[in-house]
Amino acid sequence: MKIAMLARNANLYSHQRLKEAAEARGHHFDILNTTRCTVHIASHRPEVYYNGEPCVGYDAVIPRIGASITNYGLAILRQFEMRGCWPLNESVAIGRSRDKLRSMQILAKHGLGLPLTAYANDPKQAEEIIKAVKGPPVVIKLLEGTQGIGVVLAETMSSAKSVIEAFRGANVNILVQEFIKEAGGTDIRALVVGGKVVAAMKRTGAPDDFRSNLHRGGSAQLIKITPEERSTAVRAAKRMGLNVCGVDMLRSNHGPVIMEVNSSPGLEGIENATGKDIAGMIIDYIEKNARDGKTKTKGKG
Repeated sequence: MKIAMLARNANLYSHQRLKEAAEARGHHFDILNTTRCTVHIASHRPEVYYNGEPCVGYDAVIPRIGASITNYGLAILRQFEMRGCWPLNESVAIGRSRDKLRSMQILAKHGLGLPLTAYANDPKQAEEIIKAVKGPPVVIKLLEGTQGIGVVLAETMSSAKSVIEAFRGANVNILVQEFIKEAGGTDIRALVVGGKVVAAMKRTGAPDDFRSNLHRGGSAQLIKITPEERSTAVRAAKRMGLNVCGVDMLRSNHGPVIMEVNSSPGLEGIENATGKDIAGMIIDYIEKNARDGKTKTKGKG
């Protein structure tokens, strides 16, 4: 097969592992810098160019689109989809996952466990939404933040109101969520490939940091998840429409609650923690499922 990956940094661990796994199975694998791709729009001729040359002949595309270029990356991916190229994750599903509010609304609609979450536009409603999530303390998140950036724990009513007012004063959209104290600064990352949890790890935050992201100095270790946690991760991936994703959950007193569904999960932490060849599993999934034009949305919607 001829496979393209959309990624700005070809040297990242995850990207190199996917390339190695694909080439070990005899596939041709190109890493295309997403920002160097261009879209040529003409009636009945959706074209993608890379460094001035047309991108043709690809059987599958793996989107690893950075959060800072989400809209541009999705435009490039949609163009591949419109050409009939099979995407590992579809543009519509990635767009859902990158919007924290939209993803929470979708998951809540289908009855999945979530922390109490509130959203408002007017900073004058700060006290109302803090009380709506049974705070303080509360967790305040940027709608489009990643890797723990733009996540604040506010422990008093006055500090929470100040943070909300500051964010909204800068015209930044935020969510306010209940603080799951019993999670103890740890969360679970379940990695789903093709509707199955293939690996799971427990992430623990750095000292004095309630965030457990590995990019923030957290640590990871192998964990055995419960049947309920496994089912929650699989259902979340299905409802978001993602073939491959990392589902981040907290263990609360009332069962697993989903914090985020990540459409471009990193592989380094979970491969090291579990000893599993996740990259190989992803390439195997592509081999079994990539078919010309076999997408649900074909870039529409």
